[in-house]
Amino acid sequence: MAYTAKDYSRLIGIEGFSEILLKNHFILYQGYVTNTNKVLDTLAQLLKDGKTGIPEFAELKRRLGWEFNGMRLHEYYFENLGGKSGINKDGILAKKLNESFGSYEAWEKDFKATGTMRGIGWVVLYQDMSSGKIMNFWVNEHDVSHPTGCNPILVMDVFEHAFMLDYGLKRADYIEAFFKNIDWNPVEVRVKK
Repeated sequence: MAYTAKDYSRLIGIEGFSEILLKNHFILYQGYVTNTNKVLDTLAQLLKDGKTGIPEFAELKRRLGWEFNGMRLHEYYFENLGGKSGINKDGILAKKLNESFGSYEAWEKDFKATGTMRGIGWVVLYQDMSSGKIMNFWVNEHDVSHPTGCNPILVMDVFEHAFMLDYGLKRADYIEAFFKNIDWNPVEVRVKK
């Protein structure tokens, strides 16, 4: 079963994100989808041919995490963009943020602070599926630093391609634009009771 790139063109025109930045980002995402399919096809052929003991098989198995997670993280990111309203103060997410951080404001401060750290990667609000607790994580690369047993709730891309065209080195300004455009509806749906 091949993966298909989703259409996020509905995001064109959101405040704080230029059309060229978004279109470039969509092309990058489509590359992850294409490469995920290529890696999966090649691995299937190597398995069929009985070539699982060769270095190429091992390296492709390792590469799959990079390509697949690059695809999925971008899908979460694009899907939690495009909103204009604030968080539902009566929703399950607001309740979880209050339980885990004391207040929405404390959580937002921590999330933004995580996003302004030096380096490339992702900021992800995760829910620990064992305890229900939610926490912000810095994810360096697509295929490392993901907490085991956790569900991504809100995903923010902080690789340079997500903001440099529009904001240069002003990552904090990009983060403000990101927050103005969060679509809290899919974010709320991702939270497990």
